[in-house]
Amino acid sequence: MNEPVRVMLLLSSLHGGGAERVAVHLVNRCDAGLVDVRMGLLRKAGPFLPDADADRIDASPIGQDWLAFEGHNSGFYRPRKLLAGAVLAPANVASMIRAHRPHVVMSFLKGMSVLTYFVLKGMGPSRPRWIVREGNNTDAVIDDELASPTGRALIKNLTRRCYRAADCFLANSHEMATGLGSALELNPDRIRVVHNPIDLAQIRKSANESIPWPSDRPFIVTAGRLEHQKGHDILLKAFASSDRARRLHLVILGRGSLENHFKRQAAELGVADRTHFMGFTANPWAWISKADLFVLPSRWEGFPSVAAEALACGAPVLVTACDFGPREVVEHGESGWVAPPEDPGAFSAAMDTLLEGPELARRLAANGRKRAARFDIRLMVNAYTRLFQEQASSPAEPALAASA
Repeated sequence: MNEPVRVMLLLSSLHGGGAERVAVHLVNRCDAGLVDVRMGLLRKAGPFLPDADADRIDASPIGQDWLAFEGHNSGFYRPRKLLAGAVLAPANVASMIRAHRPHVVMSFLKGMSVLTYFVLKGMGPSRPRWIVREGNNTDAVIDDELASPTGRALIKNLTRRCYRAADCFLANSHEMATGLGSALELNPDRIRVVHNPIDLAQIRKSANESIPWPSDRPFIVTAGRLEHQKGHDILLKAFASSDRARRLHLVILGRGSLENHFKRQAAELGVADRTHFMGFTANPWAWISKADLFVLPSRWEGFPSVAAEALACGAPVLVTACDFGPREVVEHGESGWVAPPEDPGAFSAAMDTLLEGPELARRLAANGRKRAARFDIRLMVNAYTRLFQEQASSPAEPALAASA
């Protein structure tokens, strides 16, 4: 092409975590001479909003309050949210696409991707190329969102139909590409993998900042939304039973709908006085770099950016071997430690192993810093640029296929 590839990233808002941070990185860091990246939001809101180039963000012109959503994803299925999504969201997304005339659109996460499918299907042959970017285990997410087996089956079938219709399915880990590619029966020729970009320079600079914490109080740290997926209940059980952690405190960074539940659990386990819920912080790396151990006890993942960021901070890292992604970030016994998921006893034992062996912890931390370089933002932004160029230059299909 003789002009920059015009790309529009579609997200519900800039609330959340890894996906939203990736979108901000792409808006800010892609070479505008090669790809002109814009962001389309249903709601112009979220803690990452100040980090993005405001001139490159568009938002729904109507229905901002109706499209407001925070908390657990199950809230999306309430009648008010479904009505707003069905009536206001498609018109808004279509309006943003027509205004910017992108060659390529990339939708983030399940809800926005399903919405994008219907919007693009209505555009017919004039539609842009479409990349579905998935950063999570969709089956696990749907099972967590919906209690009804019938509802789960319906949403899974709809997701499968939409993802199969996309011109490209982008996963953020090879494990996810294999797992979801098989589960959703995706065309392997349309699957691509790009890991989440990690801004090593910014992380290492921010890691040196001070934190509101006594320097003589050692602690373990975790970071993530306070939801079932992230396994904070498993961590609290492991922390309470760990022999080596009895002299340590536990710092939990993040917000979520289960915060009060986890606070009650900490009290029931007798560790409330050593467990500190610090809420959202714009600089988690300052905490991670000063911790004795970083832990991520997730039940499922896509590509846990925070684990890669913890490697970059030089912290010893403990993750679970959940689907998908943690094993792609951390090499067990080399750059970190991997424990079985859903097993508080095994997680506690792994914590003890790392806390009682300072030489092991130092070796893992040193190797982790080297490992983090594989995910540096410059490499990943270049990979995204190549993907956008590839998709823009691919032959246009007249309309989205009606995939069964």
